[in-house]
Amino acid sequence: MPKSSAKTPFVIVSARLKTSLEQGHPWVYRDAVERTPPGLKTGDWVRVQCGNLQFFGLWDAEGSIAIRIFSRRNVPNRTWVREQVQTAWDLRAALRQPSAQTTAFRWLFGEGDGLPGVVADYYRDIESGESWAVLRTYSLGLARIKGWVTELLAEITPLAGIIERGDEAGGISLLAGRMPPANIVMMENGLKFEVDLVQGQKTGFFLDQRDNRQMIERWSAGRAALNLFCYTGGFSLYAVRGGAREVVSVDAAHPAVMAAKRNFEINGFDPARHEFHVADCFDLLEKYHGEGRRFDLIIVDPPSFARSKAQLPAALSAYRRLNSLALKCLTPTGLLVSGSCTAQVSPDAFRAMLAEAAVDARCQLRILHEAGHALDHPVPAGFPEGRYLKFVVAAASEWS
Repeated sequence: MPKSSAKTPFVIVSARLKTSLEQGHPWVYRDAVERTPPGLKTGDWVRVQCGNLQFFGLWDAEGSIAIRIFSRRNVPNRTWVREQVQTAWDLRAALRQPSAQTTAFRWLFGEGDGLPGVVADYYRDIESGESWAVLRTYSLGLARIKGWVTELLAEITPLAGIIERGDEAGGISLLAGRMPPANIVMMENGLKFEVDLVQGQKTGFFLDQRDNRQMIERWSAGRAALNLFCYTGGFSLYAVRGGAREVVSVDAAHPAVMAAKRNFEINGFDPARHEFHVADCFDLLEKYHGEGRRFDLIIVDPPSFARSKAQLPAALSAYRRLNSLALKCLTPTGLLVSGSCTAQVSPDAFRAMLAEAAVDARCQLRILHEAGHALDHPVPAGFPEGRYLKFVVAAASEWS
């Protein structure tokens, strides 16, 4: 064992974690910590002892997650971190092929790429040819390796700049190179999207829905589509390219709707042939239901409705109401496309909610397709919490 590992302080955790840790679960919750040495600080490497098993992780003095597990063998160093970053880059090789027509992807997906709590997204501007990385970390303790990660991103591929995004409240730091321009234009499956890496939601775009957006293109021909919580028009553009005769895009944020219009324009689609509304999606569905307006395809992809388990009942209630309203606005043979990025809602709970929404709407619902996130969001087999995205295409029909 390396000297650095031999000197690493021990933390004893409950033996009940043995199976989950052995299967690769990367978190130790605080209530499972049984013994710690004095003086531990956020960002300290610790040796985790669980029965006869041993792991190495980063200690966090605050929050529900006390330890993020990194290695079974020794304390990570720069060489170890480089291996994780390089492996993640290689895993995304298919997305970098010219045939993929895609210039943005999640390079590091935290736990799924062996670097718990570290997220990095890659964007290449198709107009300038320059590339950028946007980093996010989910623990103050990750400052221990953030410098290495920043250096390694730039070592592995040329980058014009690397920025760090804070939480949703804001906070932008330039880590290397220079700041990106106000907007870049990326490509996804051959479609162009204007992206604001500094002010846009998440890191500028919702990369996790890439494959699901492409799936919708196959179902759109000849349909009238309603895209709720449209953000910058992702699902809308795929529906138009798939041959939808009409697309209505709705979001509560005016800048997002304006960006959706611009994305129609830069792809050669006439926004005047479609509708764009700044509105509350719940209220608009109520209005359409009252007016008797119906759609052949309704896409429901809201932001997260819960940030903790305590908020789960309210979140499920909101999902049920939203999907019930959407079902009431479908034509008799219409398709409901429903998504949830709320990690606290399991796939089973999401399907159960859809069944309840169908009862409320007095219809039958058959699931035709079910998926999660795209390939650049890998999830360890022993870490079910990592599969946060649920995506369902379902056919609605009247009660027989």
